[in-house]
Amino acid sequence: MLRRVAGERGAATAEYAVATMAAVGFAGLLIVILRGDEVRGILTELVRNALTVG
Repeated sequence: MLRRVAGERGAATAEYAVATMAAVGFAGLLIVILRGDEVRGILTELVRNALTVG
């Protein structure tokens, strides 16, 4: 039992590293998508409509 626990000592750290890298990759993808002119126009129009409703 003690050997099994000692063998998995860095497993949680590796899982956090993989999850962090996935989050960074997803954030980078979102930045690329949101920099597009079409998406920017859609978001600007959405915000403008939301502010002028009232």
